[in-house]
Amino acid sequence: MILARVIGTLVATIKTESHENYKILVVRPVDLNGKFSGDSFIALDTAQAGIGDCVLIIQEGNSIRGIMKDDKGAVDALVVGIVDFIKTKGEQRDLTESYRRS
Repeated sequence: MILARVIGTLVATIKTESHENYKILVVRPVDLNGKFSGDSFIALDTAQAGIGDCVLIIQEGNSIRGIMKDDKGAVDALVVGIVDFIKTKGEQRDLTESYRRS
């Protein structure tokens, strides 16, 4: 799983069948402090995320096909949740706030 920030949306007038009815998001990986830590990529959205949201992404084919209920779907990355905060070692990090400050 990958923790990432939604940095944009991708609009396509024509989509392959497996992408129909899904919003396509541009996301960029972040570390546990909400700082960018990798290159951006696209992911289909199942969590109704928007620009600025911190999201949880899966990139494992069988899991994606199971969630989408599509054995032939050509999807590399799928947003499966919106992350509000992370709690580690008793410390809570609000990932919505870290985006607003950057």
